[in-house]
Amino acid sequence: MPRTDFLPTSTSNRRSFLQTAVGAAAAVGLRPALSGAREVPSSSPAQQSRDVKAFELEEITIAQLQEGMKSGRFTARWLVEKYSARIDEIDKRGPAVNAIIELNPDALSIADALDRERKAKGPRGPLHGIPVLIKDNIDTADRMTTTAGSLALLGSKPSKDSFVAQRLRAAGAVILGKTNLSEWANIRSSHSTSGWSGRGGLTKNPYALDRNPCGSSSGTGVGISANLAAVGIGTETDGSIVCPSSANGLAGIKPTVGLVSRSGIIPISHSQDSAGPMCRTVHDAAILLGALTGVDPEDAATPASAGRVQTDYAQYCDPNGLKGARIGVARKYFGFNDAVDALMEQSIGLMKSHGATMVDPADIDTFGKFDDTELLVLLYELKSDLNAYLSRLGPGAPVRTLQDLIDFNERNRQKEMPYFGQDLFLKSQAKGPLTEKEYVDALARNHQLARTEGIDALMDKYHLDAIVAPTGGPAWLTDLINGDHAAGGSSNAAAVAGYPNINVTAGFISGLPVGLSFFGRAWSEPMLIRLAYSFEQATRSRQPPRFLSSVV
Repeated sequence: MPRTDFLPTSTSNRRSFLQTAVGAAAAVGLRPALSGAREVPSSSPAQQSRDVKAFELEEITIAQLQEGMKSGRFTARWLVEKYSARIDEIDKRGPAVNAIIELNPDALSIADALDRERKAKGPRGPLHGIPVLIKDNIDTADRMTTTAGSLALLGSKPSKDSFVAQRLRAAGAVILGKTNLSEWANIRSSHSTSGWSGRGGLTKNPYALDRNPCGSSSGTGVGISANLAAVGIGTETDGSIVCPSSANGLAGIKPTVGLVSRSGIIPISHSQDSAGPMCRTVHDAAILLGALTGVDPEDAATPASAGRVQTDYAQYCDPNGLKGARIGVARKYFGFNDAVDALMEQSIGLMKSHGATMVDPADIDTFGKFDDTELLVLLYELKSDLNAYLSRLGPGAPVRTLQDLIDFNERNRQKEMPYFGQDLFLKSQAKGPLTEKEYVDALARNHQLARTEGIDALMDKYHLDAIVAPTGGPAWLTDLINGDHAAGGSSNAAAVAGYPNINVTAGFISGLPVGLSFFGRAWSEPMLIRLAYSFEQATRSRQPPRFLSSVV
C-alpha cells in the first residue's frame, strides 16, 4: 500500500522488514541498566554541534512558565519576544531547521492584552499567555494564511477560526505562528519526502540536520523540540503526530477521533483525521489536550465524546501509573531494526520493574489485513472532504476542487512538483461519491478489522489496559530524489480504528530519538496518559537537540 499522511513506509513493506531485520544502528540510548546515564554520540568533525546560543527558556514547561508569570519574572509579551528571537536565530539562519512557515504579526498585541487581563482578573487557566505553534493546515481567521504548504492556497484566509484555534484563544494561549508540514499532509504522492512543501521548503531534523523530521506534522515536531515555542499542535491521519514526535523526541497524543473537532482543518479523512498536542513532556501534552476538547456541531464525530470528554487530563499524570497495569506487547510491529528491538526490550523491562504486568506477545490478529482498504477509504474521503473544505473558502479562493489543485500543480510543476508528483491526488480524483459500495464496504471492513476484531478483541482477550510497540526507528537520511525510506512503525491499527495513540521518547540510537507508542480503546486517553507519564518519569530520556550536521 502506498504511503499517505503517515509513516514513510507502507505497511506491506513493513511486513517484509519484519521478516528480515535491518542491520542495527550503533548504541541503544535508554538509560543503561535503568541507571540514569544517557547515550551521547561521539564527537567527530561531521558531528560537531552547530553554534547555537544558550536559550534561557530551553526545555521549560507550562507549569514553570506560569510560575514565572505569576512571580512577575515573565510576561506573555516577553515570552513572545524571546521565542521570536529564537526563531530568528535558528529557524532560517544558523542551523536553519526551517520549521516555521509563517509568524503571527499580531502575537505581541495578543500577548499584551493577555498580560493586562492577568493583572486585572488573574489567569484564565494553565495556557494563559503560553506561546503555541500550530500546523499550517489549521484555520485561523487573522492575518495569517492557511495553505497546507501549497502554493495553490497562498493568500487564502479563512473566514473564521477552526475549532482548535477557538479553543486555544479561549484558553488564553498566544498562537505564535504556523509550522511547515509535508504538503497536503503527505497525501499528494506515494513517493514524497516528509517535511517538504512547495510553500515552506524542507524542514530538517534538529538532532542531525541531514535526517528527516518525519511527517506530516514535521514543523511542529521540529519547532517544539528545538524550543521555538512552549507547545504545539499537529494533525494525524495515520502516524503524522506520533512519527514526528518520535523522530524529534517529543510526547505526542493522537486522540480518539471525535475528542477534538476537525472543523476548520484542511482534511484528508473524516474517519481517521485527528488534531492533537506535540510537547516536550507528557504533562504539557495532557494540559494542552484538555484545552482542545469539546462537542462541535460542525464536526459530526464529536457528539460521541459527550460524557467522555474531559478538560483536565493532567490529573492522570501519576508517576506510579505503571503499577498494576496490564500492557500487551505487539510483537508483530518489532523486527525491523535490531537496535530498536533492544531499546524496546529495555523499555519492557523498565515497565515490569515499575509494577506493570507485560503480556508478551499480544499481537493483533488482523495485523496487515486492512492495509489496502485503509488507502481505499482515504482516497474516497480525500476527494469528498477536501472538495467540501475548498468550496467553503472565500470568494477570492484560487482553487475550489481537488481537480483545480491537480491542474494548478501541473501548471506550476517546476515549483510544486520538482521532486515528486501527485499520483495519490489523481487516484482520489478518479473515485466516485461516498455512496459507492466499494467505499461503504471498505470502511466497514476497516472498522471490523481494526476495532472489533483488532484492538478491542486483543484487549478483551488479555484484559489489557494498553498495547505498546515501537513508534518507528531512528530518523532516516532525507532524500529528495528517492523520497522517504523509513523501515517500520506501529501507527496504523489505532489510526484506522480511530483510537488514541501516545508516543513517548524511549531512548536514543546514535544520538537520534526513538519513541514507544501506547495505544488502546476509544476514549482511553486517561489510562494512556497515566501509563505514558509514568514511563516518561521512569526513563527521563528526553534530551534537547544538538543541531549536528550529521551523526555519522
